[in-house]
Amino acid sequence: MEHVHLAEDQEDLYSGYNDYNPTFDSEELDNDAGFQQAVRTSHGRRPPMTAKFPGTAIGARPLGTSFGSRMPMASSMGRPMTGAVQDGVARPMTAVRAAGYTSSLTRGSNFDPLGQSKGPAPPLEAKNEDTPEEKIKNLEKKVNDLIEESCMAHSLGALQLALEKAKEAGRKERALVRQREQSGNADNVNLDLFYSVLFNLANQYANNDMYPEALNTYQVIVKNKMFSNAGRLKVNMANIYFKQKNYPKAIKFYRMALDQISNTHKEMRIKIMQNIGMVFICMGQYSDAITSFEYIMSESPNIKTGFNLILCYYAIGDRERMKKAFQKLIIVPLGIDEEDKYIPSNDDTHTNMVIEAIKNDTLHQMERERKALAEKFIMTSAKLIAPAIETSFAAGFDWCVDMVKGSQYVELANDLEINKAITYLRQRDFNQAVETLKTFEKKDSRVKSAAATNLSFLYFLEKDYNQADRYADLAMTADRYNPAALINKGNTVFVKQDYEKAAEFYKEALRNDSSCTEALYNLGLTYKRLNRLEEALDCFLKLHAILRNSAQVMHQLANLYELLEDPQQAVEWLMQLISVTPTDPQVLAKLGELYDSEGDKSQAFQYYYESFRYFPSNIDVIAWLGAYYIETQFCEKAVQYFERATLIQPNQVKWQLMVASCYRRSGNYQKALETYKDLHRKFPENVECLRFLVRLCTDMGLKEVQEYATKLKKVEKMKEIREQRVKSAREGSARGRREGSAGNSSYGTSTKGERLSARLRSLPGSHEPYEASSQRELDASYVDPLGPQVERPKTAAKKRVEDDDFADEELGDDLLPE
Repeated sequence: MEHVHLAEDQEDLYSGYNDYNPTFDSEELDNDAGFQQAVRTSHGRRPPMTAKFPGTAIGARPLGTSFGSRMPMASSMGRPMTGAVQDGVARPMTAVRAAGYTSSLTRGSNFDPLGQSKGPAPPLEAKNEDTPEEKIKNLEKKVNDLIEESCMAHSLGALQLALEKAKEAGRKERALVRQREQSGNADNVNLDLFYSVLFNLANQYANNDMYPEALNTYQVIVKNKMFSNAGRLKVNMANIYFKQKNYPKAIKFYRMALDQISNTHKEMRIKIMQNIGMVFICMGQYSDAITSFEYIMSESPNIKTGFNLILCYYAIGDRERMKKAFQKLIIVPLGIDEEDKYIPSNDDTHTNMVIEAIKNDTLHQMERERKALAEKFIMTSAKLIAPAIETSFAAGFDWCVDMVKGSQYVELANDLEINKAITYLRQRDFNQAVETLKTFEKKDSRVKSAAATNLSFLYFLEKDYNQADRYADLAMTADRYNPAALINKGNTVFVKQDYEKAAEFYKEALRNDSSCTEALYNLGLTYKRLNRLEEALDCFLKLHAILRNSAQVMHQLANLYELLEDPQQAVEWLMQLISVTPTDPQVLAKLGELYDSEGDKSQAFQYYYESFRYFPSNIDVIAWLGAYYIETQFCEKAVQYFERATLIQPNQVKWQLMVASCYRRSGNYQKALETYKDLHRKFPENVECLRFLVRLCTDMGLKEVQEYATKLKKVEKMKEIREQRVKSAREGSARGRREGSAGNSSYGTSTKGERLSARLRSLPGSHEPYEASSQRELDASYVDPLGPQVERPKTAAKKRVEDDDFADEELGDDLLPE
């Protein structure tokens, strides 16, 4: 209360002006020992307060209280403490350190309130990855990375690698669960990650055709109650059962999935119903399939389901419902824009640029594909049901054409008419086909060109090249950019051997359609006929890049390399060819021929033998195999090939002579003699057979030797007379041509007849022994068709002399395989 002044007290308004605190007396600072000590020790800086409270171990200043009544302590400087009350005036408290400066500043230091002169901040403290939380995060990241790598590998076609990554992700996920259990966070399971790992693993099992493992993995997901929408995965399980052809199980799981999907997901339910219908078709239960497809067509009609419904009606033979289904099919909305939208206008430049940008974008391509698929299904349906819905297929086609003309697919009507003509062709009714196609001559240019192209091809097949050329010209007039018309025109010119002009038509067809394989193939053949082999080779190499597995292209390439005298390349292409057609006997025989020309007999024998195995009637292959066994001294094996050649060409004497010679060379003289006798009965005038018989009978000491010798002499005489008669006839005809008169020709003919009669009268009768008019010995020499035997290698020291009656024989050229 001492500081409280009452209002009624009379105060002196001017008192107290001369009073001052002795602390602020600067005149006595020189005599203040505390101040002088401070100046000497701290260079003018005020030392911090160091007063201590009794009983404490710290020298901190006592904290100020809210009362502000803290007792001041005497300072060595004689100044009052901050916050102390001096003479009844309470001084406000101030901060310990002022903003923007510090008491530790030295003289010459710069003003730096942000502390930028201290240099860069120290680096952040590194994370401690040893903590359980960090380990769990790292494992989750690794699992996610492995799932992504697995999906990427599958998109690139590396199915095995995708499966390995999925398995590794599963192992990492189990390690993650163990890590959570060790850290005491077993309840905080990442369900999304667990689901992703199992789902990806099941997919990769299914992609690698490991169906039991995939089903087990899907079962783990489906039975886990923590996954709310896992029941949809029963569709995937049903798909696997469908691939395994376990159709009842597939139906069961499709229906289970259908029950677990609400009506709000209409599109998914429609797709599952479509799958159920397809399974019923595979099971042959068309009535159940029809029920599913009819429900889809009533709820959400689409082209594919409509086509399947027509197939089911066709399978059960319901004619009327086929018609109704076809009518439903052609009114199914496609949900695409009209093509007029993509036609640019001439006014707005900005709009034209937009149309140019979207004219061939992904969306427009999808629209074109959808429209092409719809047209394909409609055309296939019409061709399928046309013979079944009416009494004749022509009436059925007419009904389909009428229906299509009243729909959004008006342009398909003409195509159906052309298919009607093609159906006539399949039925061998060429006249009706031609008449049908001729009705298009007055139609629009596109249809007219297509019909004329087909007519040209028909006439070309019938070898009526003039008509083929006429309709090819008509097709080109209607549509000059029709590659098929240009090819037909080139073919007609090719047949006339005007190869240069044909090549020009083929080139023009290629300019109009660079992917026209027929034009490229025909151009290669044309260059081959012109002997421009390098250009032909270039054509067929380009064609091979388009048609990788075409046997005809590979054969042409091999033939061209053979003509270019590069047998190694020819063999390479033939090897590729037999990988495509491994049972083609002609290709195998050609390989054998090439290896034989290179001197590789073993490889040639392998391919010739394979060719004989697939086609045992090729006489060239049979002759080569027989000659090969003779060269290798296996005459017994050669017999079967020459016997087969005898069956193929029974009127050829040389094959039976080969058989007999093989028997003789193998030491079976009795069998050889019987073969020669049988051959003599079939061909009694064969000189070679008689010579073999004479020699064999002489060597074997048989009595028939004289009989065969007489026959041989008679046949040789007849042969000589026949040769003289032919020679004289040639001389007479030449002389007649020189004389040029009919009378002389008649006289020569009569003279020739008189000479022939005289010679025939000079021949002895069949019951009289034949005696030659000239005194000459019987020529019983012959030539072994198999050639001389190879001398046996000497195996003993003693030299043994053997008399081989057939050692000096040579193989006749007329008896060798051709």
